[in-house]
Amino acid sequence: MVTAAQVWAALEDIPDPEIPVISLVDLGVVRDVQVDGDRVHVQFTPTFLGCPALEVMRRALTEKVEALGAEADVEVVVDDSWSTDRISAAGREKLRAAGLAPPAPRAAGPTTLVQLRSKAFRCPYCGSTDTRLENIFGPTPCRSLRWCESCRQPFEQFKTI
Repeated sequence: MVTAAQVWAALEDIPDPEIPVISLVDLGVVRDVQVDGDRVHVQFTPTFLGCPALEVMRRALTEKVEALGAEADVEVVVDDSWSTDRISAAGREKLRAAGLAPPAPRAAGPTTLVQLRSKAFRCPYCGSTDTRLENIFGPTPCRSLRWCESCRQPFEQFKTI
């Protein structure tokens, strides 16, 4: 019989389909794991309800649980929204190491266009705050494109959601 700790450890190996440097667990989309005999119930909330990778994530979660020898019951929770505050500390560091500036905590308030244009965002490569907004629209709705004036590197900034 599999334990919840074994399931959580296995799920930590599933990369996010859009940002493979971070796992679904570190991204905070996996909400709960319950083990009942040979059946494992996994709840997850996608980063947004229209996520095109929803079925890819569901299939990956199912396959990982089944690889442990258990029956998977994967539930998409849609009555609670995901936020960037759910990204773990380890996940934030993985984003930074991959050149993606992690988002500010939601407690700091929603990010406004004026803030995005400010030099308050730290470059994940050199740590400088001498950065500028290049494009508010990044490869996904939750990211914008920035430029570091110090090390002259482009990088993506996670918006606070």
